[in-house]
Amino acid sequence: MRILITGATGFIGRPLVRTLVADGHEVTALTRSLKPARDALGSGVTVALWDTRSAKGWGALIDGMDAVINLAGENIAAVRWTESKKQRIIHSRLRAIEALAEAIGEAQQKPRVVIQASAVGIYGSRGDEILDESSGPGTGFMATFNREWERAANVFEQAGTRVVWLRTGLVLGPGGGLLKTLAVPFKLYVGGPLGDGRQYMPWIHLDDEVAAIRFLLGRDDLAGAFNLVGPTPPQGKAFLAALGRALHRPSWLPLPASLARLTLGEMADELVLMSSRAVPKRLLASGFEFRFTELERALADIFSRA
Repeated sequence: MRILITGATGFIGRPLVRTLVADGHEVTALTRSLKPARDALGSGVTVALWDTRSAKGWGALIDGMDAVINLAGENIAAVRWTESKKQRIIHSRLRAIEALAEAIGEAQQKPRVVIQASAVGIYGSRGDEILDESSGPGTGFMATFNREWERAANVFEQAGTRVVWLRTGLVLGPGGGLLKTLAVPFKLYVGGPLGDGRQYMPWIHLDDEVAAIRFLLGRDDLAGAFNLVGPTPPQGKAFLAALGRALHRPSWLPLPASLARLTLGEMADELVLMSSRAVPKRLLASGFEFRFTELERALADIFSRA
């Protein structure tokens, strides 16, 4: 297949590109910085410059592509949210979609499928309610911007292209992602639950995330939203206790919700304290097989590679 990818140098993008190239697919990556992207992705990937907001200079590349995988967007958790930061998060994603839609609209031979990043944050914080792909959106910033993100991607369907939304949870893997942040207090012997520890934390191993994207890429009969999370999301207390065991550290010092809010502001309720008991109903029904279904085994694998 000929595949165009945005966000190719990110935590999910790099291993995804690596596996696609290894299997003989022709991959083109759009990037804001050519040399770092070439260094990160290797000589087997074609790299093209883009400004993340228009089709200028690269739009013709999409003509004849079999698939587009859009993982682009400003890092959500890099810094404390301000109103301007929240607007950048929203606009970075919507403008990427607009640029891709412009290019696809002008293509003579349009891609058969667009794989579009989203997140389980679309459901908002829902306590112990089980959330599958038929569940409606929730409230709050994360729910609102993910809803707008998915709605904007409907433009691809209007062009006659199959569209898949990846409603991804917490991606766990070596060398980055949320796990790197969560591990820091444990390494300092001050790890423990976040808030009351009752919030559900839907996770997926990076290897399963990549495998699920490739599974959906190759299934012409599948479209719409898919929860990319493991089958049994644990509550926060159990999640962090498992992390402590994997690092051979105690999980004894809880971070009170009030302190989390003081430190992180709005991000606390939207990221680390929110409860999303999301399950991968459609993935399982479609025949996808997870390699990692148990958190303990996933963490053991990840830290064995570190």
